[in-house]
Amino acid sequence: MIQIYHNPRCRKSREGLQLLESQNLLHNVILYLEIPPSKSDLAIIIKKLNIKPRQLVRTQEAIWKSEYKGKTLSDNDIIIAMTKHPKLIERPIVINGDKAVIGRPTENILTLL
Repeated sequence: MIQIYHNPRCRKSREGLQLLESQNLLHNVILYLEIPPSKSDLAIIIKKLNIKPRQLVRTQEAIWKSEYKGKTLSDNDIIIAMTKHPKLIERPIVINGDKAVIGRPTENILTLL
């Protein structure tokens, strides 16, 4: 089943969810701001995305700028920051089996379908 890490307040995330619904695809919506992913969940997601943890961070968020910007952080430090502040996680993330994409632009999601 397809999973979407979704923030209902984000336009791109809503567009990603709408795309899945328009394709009549069975999917599971994960409201990651309400129930943040664990450190191991994020590590798995990052592996499926085939990116470095920093590439999943919303670096324009105020919390990133005030707490982390300019610091030397390991991949583990960045993952911990995202578990502590899930607002830092780029969205939407769509997972289908062992592959995942960040749905920015929304068309990226089509590569998983």
